[in-house]
Amino acid sequence: MYMRNAWYVAAWSREVTDSVVGVKLLDQKIALYRTATGALKALENRCAHRHVPLTLGRVVGDNIQCGYHGLQFNGEGACVHVPAQDRIPERARVRAYPAAERYGWVWLWMGRPEAADPALIPDFHRLSDPAFASTGATNEVAANYELITDNLMDLSHVGFVHGSTIGNAAMGENGKIRVERTDDGVRVTRWVIDCPPPPTYVRSGIFKADDRIDRWQIIDFTPPCFVNIYVGGAPTGTGAPEGRRVGGLGLWIMNAMTPESAARTRYFWAVGRDFAVDNPNVTKLVHADIAAAFAQDKDVLEEQQASIETLTNPPSVDIVADAGGIQARRMLKGLIEREAAPG
Repeated sequence: MYMRNAWYVAAWSREVTDSVVGVKLLDQKIALYRTATGALKALENRCAHRHVPLTLGRVVGDNIQCGYHGLQFNGEGACVHVPAQDRIPERARVRAYPAAERYGWVWLWMGRPEAADPALIPDFHRLSDPAFASTGATNEVAANYELITDNLMDLSHVGFVHGSTIGNAAMGENGKIRVERTDDGVRVTRWVIDCPPPPTYVRSGIFKADDRIDRWQIIDFTPPCFVNIYVGGAPTGTGAPEGRRVGGLGLWIMNAMTPESAARTRYFWAVGRDFAVDNPNVTKLVHADIAAAFAQDKDVLEEQQASIETLTNPPSVDIVADAGGIQARRMLKGLIEREAAPG
């Protein structure tokens, strides 16, 4: 069900301050906290004594103190203090997870600790690059994480679900699609030539409602659950398909879908831009419109999940626009099977 030897986003860095924070990844409950020096630590969310969640406790120096009987655990998961007792039982320890912070996100490695390499964290540099203005949030979605990947890999739906923000009918009806494997994932490229700009682009002030643009969507999937999307538009006929994308706008939409369970996902999203970087009003506009679009997706995805559960995994009919999502699912399935293979 899950690829375990991988980094997953567990929280925004700003969410982990001076208290213990509980998260759930891959059916595992985890307690996040910071030591006295601000170092991030992640432990199995239970006390080894009577299994009370450590999130009911508090941070004491570099340790978590259980809120039930006061046992303290260090950042490696070992019990280092038992009240009124000198001897610490050898088995008094909990699992510790390798943790890292990058791009304003907290990352946890869910597989073999010795395999945790920060160099394997996917590239979301536009979240923290000062050359870009970025904003983002988290959606709690009652749906399987692969359904969200499907949704992002096939953006033909924007013309039907997101007509008030980032979509219009031309994207669904007139898109030209190419799907290809990359060194580390799957790429879907969609172009629509000579179409009207969607409402968000007009509200940005870059385009007028009666303008004609050449519009692109370049979608990169990296397993197990990451999608980077570069979308934008430029005045039609100015060479955007050939790489000359001046006089228009571009948005980089960054997505990390962390499975909490088979039917629930903590969906971290962000959007960066390289135009009007110092204009907070544009940031508010972009945030509001992308948040509205993802709220619409959430409604559809949760209904989809409920339908699948009610009908007990009914067979699906594939269409051409599904090619990117199908390739992403195949790639992830192969990686999961390879992890599970003996030896």
